[in-house]
Amino acid sequence: MSLNRHQIREAAFQVLFALSSNSDASHDDLYHQVLESYHDTSEDVPTYLVQLVDGVTTHHQELDEEISKFLKKTWSVERLARTDHLILQIAFFEINYVEDVPDKVAVNEALELAKKYADETAKNFINGVLSSKLG
Repeated sequence: MSLNRHQIREAAFQVLFALSSNSDASHDDLYHQVLESYHDTSEDVPTYLVQLVDGVTTHHQELDEEISKFLKKTWSVERLARTDHLILQIAFFEINYVEDVPDKVAVNEALELAKKYADETAKNFINGVLSSKLG
């Protein structure tokens, strides 16, 4: 079974969440653990999953600097809930670095992740930050 991009984004979120708790964890092991929950028994890790996880990991500093620009002056990236932070990082990565994903799709997918992994307040907050970014 092959995953669609929505499922891949969700898997990327799960892998990044696990890595945020244990940065020494094996990416490969995490990929396979997460993919098992989607009943994906293929040996191949989707390329887009690796692109998202590696991209957010590699560019986390730049992504955080950009996210900070859209936070209220009294807030910092460090104060964000881990779920909100990761969802924003994935969305900003897609908007900034993935050419075949329209900005509106990246925003919509971030809101879908927020619906599943965050509360209504967080969803509205994420929407506000992303809307500000897109002007």
